[in-house]
Amino acid sequence: MINNTKNLLVVSAHAADFVWRGGGTIAKYAKYANVSLVILSYGARGESNDLWKVEGQTLENVKSIRRSELEAAAKHLGVQDIEIWDYEDYHMKITDERMDQLVRKIREVKPESILTHGPRDAFNPDHETVSKFVFDASVLSTSNGVRIDGYPTAKQARIFGFEPHQSEISDFKPEVILDITETYEQKKAAMNCFKAQQHLINYYSAKAELRGNHARRCSGNNEYKYAEAFTRFFPYVGGEFL
Repeated sequence: MINNTKNLLVVSAHAADFVWRGGGTIAKYAKYANVSLVILSYGARGESNDLWKVEGQTLENVKSIRRSELEAAAKHLGVQDIEIWDYEDYHMKITDERMDQLVRKIREVKPESILTHGPRDAFNPDHETVSKFVFDASVLSTSNGVRIDGYPTAKQARIFGFEPHQSEISDFKPEVILDITETYEQKKAAMNCFKAQQHLINYYSAKAELRGNHARRCSGNNEYKYAEAFTRFFPYVGGEFL
């Protein structure tokens, strides 16, 4: 059950990924639990194409626009705890220092669940890089031998991967489908914050309806209208089927 004792850590490769792929779920958690959001990059090089069509555009201005957009989007979703690490995108590089940075963040948040990119994402190597980055950091965060002063080890978090944009091409199979009917309007408002990627709004609106159809069919609950799908990094573990 989602409640204020639960911590969710969201790690997004670029400024808007968390909204397209998990905005409804994040808004749902933000209503009832604690959500921490890490944006690794602004997506200035690879995910801001429309902004670069403006004559005289600069990298600094693109980042400023993207920051305003993502902050507005996060506000619509009810997320207040945001960090932007400003890595360079396309192609993102993970160094030892960056690995330590994420291990430290995981130990600080102590999340029961982490939401990030799945292991396969056609045409977007940054997303695959971040998927492995988060997995590796989560494992290191549990090791007593990985010493970071002031940050004791965390328990292994459950990790869930976003549905990639090109689902079939990326061989994505939904392993978790979450109802977002109560927060769908928040997701729509958040999506509309991103002027550089307006073409994705209709796509992800349709995707939410599609997954809502799957949610109804798989559960028998006809109140599910909109949903988001994810993959899991680990098997479900418990004392009974849920």
